[in-house]
Amino acid sequence: MEKGEKLYEGRTKIIYSTAEAGRCLLFFKDDISTRAGKKHATIRNKGIYNAKISATLFALLAAAGIPTHFVATAGERELLVKKLKVFPLEFVVRNVVAGSLARRLGIKEGFQLIEPVVEYYYKRDGLGKPLLSESHLRVLGIVEEDQLQTCTILARQANLILRNYFARRGLLLVDTFFEFGMDGSGIFLCDEISPDTCRLWDSRTGERLDKDRFRRDLGGVEEAYREVVARLLGRDTLF
Repeated sequence: MEKGEKLYEGRTKIIYSTAEAGRCLLFFKDDISTRAGKKHATIRNKGIYNAKISATLFALLAAAGIPTHFVATAGERELLVKKLKVFPLEFVVRNVVAGSLARRLGIKEGFQLIEPVVEYYYKRDGLGKPLLSESHLRVLGIVEEDQLQTCTILARQANLILRNYFARRGLLLVDTFFEFGMDGSGIFLCDEISPDTCRLWDSRTGERLDKDRFRRDLGGVEEAYREVVARLLGRDTLF
């Protein structure tokens, strides 16, 4: 599908308009960044890998009844998606203690939580994406109460579906974050689902196969993302 006007460019993706009403093209770049963009690099084929993974996982969730913005693949690194008004929130779902949760609570990484924990982060890089409570959300008017409840329920459901799916492929879903948006017809899970947004550990060895390899200077970022593609889609899909 032909790209139209560039509507938005972030650190890792670009959104273009299309000739089709209510549809956009989501283009995945090979860029990777963390610390609000202070640490940045280019990883060969990353955009292709994340587009493949996101398309597969959005289709999985849609088949299970989770509404998503995904419409179709439109190229090796492009997805055709619904045009939405996106809530400025990340809905983080944690199954295992890792990252900032370990630092905040003083609990060793790898501790299995007795149930998934949902956290809300305000998407404002200039503020460091602060963690917000439901009271903060109500006072700031970021999202309405019924919208928050709907997104939280969908986040929990999507996490369970993905956790089971990954487990069957030898991957532990440690945590993930979701974004949601809405149009006149309802609320949809959007953005991407990939090793950029999920912590994925090898179920047997504990090897990290996600963005933490970049955050922590572990190396092998492309190889890790490639391995996730191989486990989800089969090694014959790799080039």
